Amino acid sequence: MKLTFLGTGTSTGVPSIGCECETCVSDDPRDKRLRVSVIVEHGGRTVLVDTSSDFRQQALRFGLKQLDAVLVTHCHADHIFGLDDIRPLNFRFGALGVYANERAWVDIKRIFKYIFEPSHFGGGLPQVIPNVVTPGASFCIGSDLEVTPLEVIHGRLPVMAYRFNDFAYLTDLSEIPPPTMNALRDLDVLVLDCLRFREHPTHLWVDKALEYVEELKPKRTFFTHMAHDIKHERDSARLPEGVEFAYDGLTISD
Repeated sequence: MKLTFLGTGTSTGVPSIGCECETCVSDDPRDKRLRVSVIVEHGGRTVLVDTSSDFRQQALRFGLKQLDAVLVTHCHADHIFGLDDIRPLNFRFGALGVYANERAWVDIKRIFKYIFEPSHFGGGLPQVIPNVVTPGASFCIGSDLEVTPLEVIHGRLPVMAYRFNDFAYLTDLSEIPPPTMNALRDLDVLVLDCLRFREHPTHLWVDKALEYVEELKPKRTFFTHMAHDIKHERDSARLPEGVEFAYDGLTISD
């Protein structure tokens, strides 16, 4: 299993437009955060979680040449607005399976109505094969990559998290319900939402995220979806052993 962070930033990205804080003016590349997204590779398959609004830039930076499926956590702009940029991959691989819960599909079909109800001539359209996911109902991509959708709460919005074998990816959440907690035991790697140090109504913050880490006890934890309140080098020393701030381009292998 190999996981690559394409983006680790919050919805505005870091640096934030017009901001001159210590993080936004930092020359540390770990403080340059595109909108949040990851690539999972296993058994010859490549899976993308969320087509962020920076997806084209991320795919070029990563050198993405293969894609077998797209998993959607939810339909906020920073997580879905790059969907149109899968078209070059359609040219090579045909229609791609896109996996999302029922609520997300309502929004996907509204935002990208032109995909599902073509109304113009000329120009390419993303080619997608819609798949509805249900919390706890595992499925396989290829023969070796088992994916288990899990529900977390983002304010009041149900959002999909995903467990891949012994890795799990949870972004944009303020609460992990008990059934999902039970499904997150015995992890090698946990990737967890962690917006900033101060409390937030719809995201985890450092202390709250660490409470979940302490209960779940994964072997390694990486925080993502970070705002400019967090400066990588300055703040990493504040985290306990086994917990790190992720950064764009970071790769984790089992």
